[in-house]
Amino acid sequence: MMKKTVSARDVALDVLLQVEQNQAYSNLALNQALYHSGLDDRDKRLATELIYGTVARLNTLDWIGNRLVKNGLRSLQPWVRQLVRMSLYQLRYLDKIPERAAVHEAVQIAKRRGHRGISSLVNGVLRSYLRRQDEFRLPDRPAILKEKALRLSHPEWMVKRMEEVYGAAETEQAFLSNLTPPKVSVRVNQLKLEREAFIEQWNQSGLGEAVASPLAPEGVVIQRGGNPAFSPLFREGLCTIQDESSMLVSRILHPQPGMRVLDACAAPGGKTTHLAELMQNQGTIVACDIHAHKLELIRSNADRLGIGIIAEQQTDAREASASFAAASFDAILLDAPCSGLGVIRRKPDIKWSKEAQAIEPLVQLQRELLEEVASLLKPGGVLVYSTCTWEPRENREQVEAFVKRHPEFKLDSAFIQDLAPAVRERAVIGDGWIQLLPHHFGSDGFFIARMCKIK
Repeated sequence: MMKKTVSARDVALDVLLQVEQNQAYSNLALNQALYHSGLDDRDKRLATELIYGTVARLNTLDWIGNRLVKNGLRSLQPWVRQLVRMSLYQLRYLDKIPERAAVHEAVQIAKRRGHRGISSLVNGVLRSYLRRQDEFRLPDRPAILKEKALRLSHPEWMVKRMEEVYGAAETEQAFLSNLTPPKVSVRVNQLKLEREAFIEQWNQSGLGEAVASPLAPEGVVIQRGGNPAFSPLFREGLCTIQDESSMLVSRILHPQPGMRVLDACAAPGGKTTHLAELMQNQGTIVACDIHAHKLELIRSNADRLGIGIIAEQQTDAREASASFAAASFDAILLDAPCSGLGVIRRKPDIKWSKEAQAIEPLVQLQRELLEEVASLLKPGGVLVYSTCTWEPRENREQVEAFVKRHPEFKLDSAFIQDLAPAVRERAVIGDGWIQLLPHHFGSDGFFIARMCKIK
């Protein structure tokens, strides 16, 4: 008897259930499911689209679904609720899938997983949506907050806060950008290969098409092709998967060969290994993390890339002075824990798991981390503080308050002139810091500040 082949929609539905019921991270659950699915590349792309799209558009889909289901979506079994959401996503946002096919596939799944009454309900809800589509149109230029949140598929508090800081136009561009698929980018390991040679090898290998990043001199964008982690170039240590914005962090620290550098919150090691490459694998990098299993990820990455100057240490950076002598590092990177609001494109479930009041405890944690690691920097040394968020309380306000408390530190804008022209033209640039927003380059939203210890 032949084994039944799982469909892309079945895989997507199972992952959506994991996200809702087990609070699984959508990106991790998706990767695991696709690895074991046996789907071909086309169906993997469809499953990915359905998962990310359904999670990203959650509030908009629920607004529609709650008006179509008599007692609201919450009255349905979890798998039926997710099936309705996923199917509404196809009907509303995916032009390449015929409406009849989307409805038919949803009904077939309902028949396989439930009883006849459930399949009839699903069929009725989806056909009702098709008849009543005009009721669910949203204005292109919404005037009220609720309409903006539904059109942009972001929580109301997040839309309000982003508009307060950056204005309505920037908010719209940033949040619409969050709804597009994330780019795949890699950092070339220049200890082994120059970027141009890597691009040539990649393009000649049949793996897809690679082009140079306009943000970082080591960066390469994979425009077409599969997961770089499965490529021989990755296995040989010629590249690391890393977002383009993230690549700017280590460059702005600007470590030199022979330095002693602290990476205070290092796991999983993307920036740590970049620091080592910039140091030409000469000197010492102490990579700290509070979790031992995460330190293993750093070691694994370093070994694959042929890097030997990283010393991992299990340490809570809030207590770093108990492990290291004062003024013992030439340079320090603090890539601080944050709200992650800049990586929503990559992790859309962040939108629905975060609350406005969750920001303040992170601000306090970041303040504690800055205070602790600052004492470990030598006079004349450089401290870089970075986050993957656009929230000013975690970013600009954090570093400005720090230098006010510490007159021995000053914000340093010297690095601005070394940034790529595209970054200087588009990023929000302040005194000693830059802020990249998601729509600037279709990369992660990132904040990076550079401070020098002057005495």
